[in-house]
Amino acid sequence: MKLKAALLAAVLALTAVPALAPAAMAQTPMPDPLDDRSAKRLDKMEKVVRELRSIVFQGRDTGKPVVVQAAETDAQIAAMSDRMRDLEQTLTKLNGQNEGLTHDLDEARRANEAEKARGDALDQRLAALEKRIADQEAAAAAAAAPPVAAAPTPASTDPATAFSSARQMLLDGDYAGAEQAFAGYVEAFPDSAKAPEARYWLGETQFVREAYSDAAGSYLGAVRGWPKTSWAPDAVLKLSRSLVALKKPADACKTLDELAKRYPKAPATITSKAASTRVQAKCAA
Repeated sequence: MKLKAALLAAVLALTAVPALAPAAMAQTPMPDPLDDRSAKRLDKMEKVVRELRSIVFQGRDTGKPVVVQAAETDAQIAAMSDRMRDLEQTLTKLNGQNEGLTHDLDEARRANEAEKARGDALDQRLAALEKRIADQEAAAAAAAAPPVAAAPTPASTDPATAFSSARQMLLDGDYAGAEQAFAGYVEAFPDSAKAPEARYWLGETQFVREAYSDAAGSYLGAVRGWPKTSWAPDAVLKLSRSLVALKKPADACKTLDELAKRYPKAPATITSKAASTRVQAKCAA
């Protein structure tokens, strides 16, 4: 409306003012009411009118109310950009955390593999030590050429009864009888649940009579697999002491290292004796 009024006023002014001299008109040119800026504004208004008409006709044809909302495109784009920026920062942070967790998992996996390799290597050393002891026993037996004796037999064919009988002999102080009974038990029931413990008690009877080579072999059989039992720490300690007596300090020190690692909650009496044995074997600190 303002534009139309301006156009009308301009036309009236042209008709009311008398013709001027060409020189005067050249000095005071009349502004063009339809300059480029006004034309652009007029085009924009016409476009808005067309859009409004389209919206009104659409509402009339569909029978639904037409809701015209203020244009907030710039604000919405800015808000969306902020949200995208926040999401990118969050994603970057999560990626960093994921990389950290992946690194920790890789470290734990490598540590586990190293621990497993160390355990396998120790089992191999124990097996080799057991074989050397067995070979020494065989060589000593061949040199002595003892008469062939029958293998010891358990007092009963029932594993539980045979174990109980051998244990009672040990409690009664009959070490010779207990040694024979436990040897018979190990020979007759090598795969029973009590076989490792029977080897431990057999080693005890042999350790008492200072048969350290025999005792070391029995203790090795008892602790194979590192059982979590009350007697296992003592079996490992007695194995190391037997190795010291057999002049094998290096093997004794390795066994004591495993004692501290495998049984960190061993009784104080065991740890105290282990410390004195380390001194005796001259283990590295």
